[in-house]
Amino acid sequence: MFDIKLIRENKELVVEKLKTKNAKVDIDILVKKDEERRQLIVELDELRNQKNLANDEITRSLKAKQDPKEKIASMKNISNRIAELEPKVKVLDSELELILLNIPNLPHNSVPVGGADKNTIVRSWGTPKKFDFKPKDHVELAEALDIVDFKRSTKLSGSNFILFKGDGARLERALFNFMLDLHGREHGYKEIFPPFLVNSATMTGTGQLPKMADDMYKIVDEDLYLIPTAEVPVTNIFRDEIIPEEQLPIYYAAYTACFRKEAGSYGKDTKGMVRVHQFDKVELVKFVRPETSYEEHEKLVANAEKVFQLLGLPYHVLLLASGDMSFAAAKCYDIEAHAPGSDRWLEVSSCSNFEDFQARRANIRFKGKNTPKATLIHTLNGSGVALARTVVAILENYQTVEGNVVIPEVIRPYMGGQEIIKKG
Repeated sequence: MFDIKLIRENKELVVEKLKTKNAKVDIDILVKKDEERRQLIVELDELRNQKNLANDEITRSLKAKQDPKEKIASMKNISNRIAELEPKVKVLDSELELILLNIPNLPHNSVPVGGADKNTIVRSWGTPKKFDFKPKDHVELAEALDIVDFKRSTKLSGSNFILFKGDGARLERALFNFMLDLHGREHGYKEIFPPFLVNSATMTGTGQLPKMADDMYKIVDEDLYLIPTAEVPVTNIFRDEIIPEEQLPIYYAAYTACFRKEAGSYGKDTKGMVRVHQFDKVELVKFVRPETSYEEHEKLVANAEKVFQLLGLPYHVLLLASGDMSFAAAKCYDIEAHAPGSDRWLEVSSCSNFEDFQARRANIRFKGKNTPKATLIHTLNGSGVALARTVVAILENYQTVEGNVVIPEVIRPYMGGQEIIKKG
C-alpha cells in the first residue's frame, strides 16, 4: 500500500514516478480528500475534548448540587456535531483506502525509465544451442513422446491447461523436488507448503486485490481465491504481526500450483505450455531489514539463476524498465531461458523487491534491540523457478535427432537414474 505521507511531502516526485509506471491515478483528488479528512479529524478531536470537559463540569455541578442543564444542553450540541462528522470521516477513510490500494509502488532510482523496449540485459549465461538438424518445438516433441496430452486437457478443463503423463509427469515432479532441495540445502530457505486457496485480505496484502481482480479465479459465494503464486500465502504468513528482529532475515521456499486467468493476454500462445491457466512453481520469499533489501535482492536472483546453471540451460537476466514492472515491485529482474525449437527467450523467473509496499498493506513489522520501534519490513520474492516453461526449455534444448529428449544430469536422481525420454 502506498504511503500517503510521501504524497503529502513529495507530491511532484510521486506524480513523476507514477508516470514512469503508466499509472493513471488522480493524485489531486487524493490530496483533496486527505486534506478534508485531516480538517475533520482536527475538529473532531477538539469536539471530543470539549465533550470531556463538559462531562467533568456536569459531574462537578451535580456534586455541588448546582443545576447542570446549561452544560447538558451544550454537551448535547457537541454530541450531535460529533455524530454528524464521524460518518463523514469513515466515508473519507474508505475512499482514501481504495485510492491508495490502487496506486502502484514507485520504481527504484536504478530502474530504467520506459516500456519493455527499455529492458536491459545485465548478464547472460551459456550460449544458445545450435543443432545439426532442424530442432522441433516442445509441442511436437511432447506429443511424439506421449508425455503431454493437449487434446484431453482441453476436454477436461478447456484451453490452456496441461495434462502431463508418464515421463512428462515424472519430469515435472522431479523438477520441483530438485528445486526445493537446492534452495533448502544450499541457499538456506525453509520449506513451506501453504494453502492453494486464500481469502481476500491475503490477496490484498500482496497487491493482487483490488487491482488485478479480473485475473484471479474466485470461488463463488465464498471469500476464497485460487492463488496466482505462492508469494501470496507465504508473504501473508506474518500479516498483522511483529517479527522479532533477531529472526531476520527469513527465507521461505514453497511449491504450489498457480492459477491465473491471463485475462490481458487473450489470443497469445494458445498452443503448448508457454501461457497456461495452471502451472507449477517453486517460489522464494524473503523478509529482510530495509537496509539490506537490495543486497538480498541480488542474492535472490543468483539463487534462481543457479537452477538454470545446474540444468545447463542458456539464459539471460533482464532488468525491467519502469513501465514493464508489476504493480507492487520497486525493482524487478526477469530470467529468460532460451528455447531453440521455437527460437524464443521465455520468461522463467521474475525476482522482485517490493521494499515496504506489501508490508504496509499487510501490516508486517519487525522490532528488536536495534529497532525498538516497530518498523515496516521489506519483502522480496522470486520464482525459483516456474514450470512449465522450464520444461519447454529442457525439451527443446535436450532433444536429439531421433526425437528423444536427454534428461539433464542433475535431474536423473529424481527420476530413478533415467537418462533419456524415448519414443514408445
